[in-house]
Amino acid sequence: MNNNITMPKNLKTKRIFKIIGGIIIFFTLPTLLFYGFMYIKYNEDLPTGKLGTEADELATTMLSALNEEAYLNTDYIEWTFKGKHHYKWYKTDDTCEVSWDAMTVILDFSDAGNSKVFAGKHEYNGVEKQEYIDKARTFFNNDSFWLVAPFKVFDNGTERRLVTTEDGKKSLLVTYTEGGTTPGDSYLWHLDENGLPKSFQMWVDILPIDGLEASWDQWITTESGIKLPTSHKFLVFELDMGEVKGLKF
Repeated sequence: MNNNITMPKNLKTKRIFKIIGGIIIFFTLPTLLFYGFMYIKYNEDLPTGKLGTEADELATTMLSALNEEAYLNTDYIEWTFKGKHHYKWYKTDDTCEVSWDAMTVILDFSDAGNSKVFAGKHEYNGVEKQEYIDKARTFFNNDSFWLVAPFKVFDNGTERRLVTTEDGKKSLLVTYTEGGTTPGDSYLWHLDENGLPKSFQMWVDILPIDGLEASWDQWITTESGIKLPTSHKFLVFELDMGEVKGLKF
């Protein structure tokens, strides 16, 4: 007599799908709940603000606090973003050496065709050369923004608005209508009594929650005289800028 019971095939299939569904719920439900909590806690609508002279004056005050003149006269800036992407920006020459893993790309901003790629110490001219150049440019656009964003408030394609916050303080809303990697992004700068940035809130495509805030308060004064940040706090994360240098040759 055979005491082995064979489960019907359709019951086996249902059981497998039930297990898979349980696993998916186990891993996704906490994520969805966390996202919902974060959305309720932090999400804010983009403020409107007022275009005009007052906004431009506040932007000028911020640039003065950071020593914009020294920034314009700085020839070389060096930093490392989150310990991964290393930058040697020859600002006067309009080039930047971008390194990550075993790759190094020399970006030529004035003539992209002159950009070069190196694998280790050897120049690379293979089929993926342009991909590495594009990747280095994307890295630079993002990582340099976390270093010099305040100096870009009068870039072509920017709009500046004066925003009065709930506590009655004046903040500067900057929207990038063109250029960069993600045109359309907006940033609300919160300043101290001297015009130095303390933080900004972000309305950007890359983030699913609007109005998230990151600090801009770990400043140093470089050898060339400009104020640059050394790290940022963003939620529970720290965006470390490494050893930041600014030199005038």
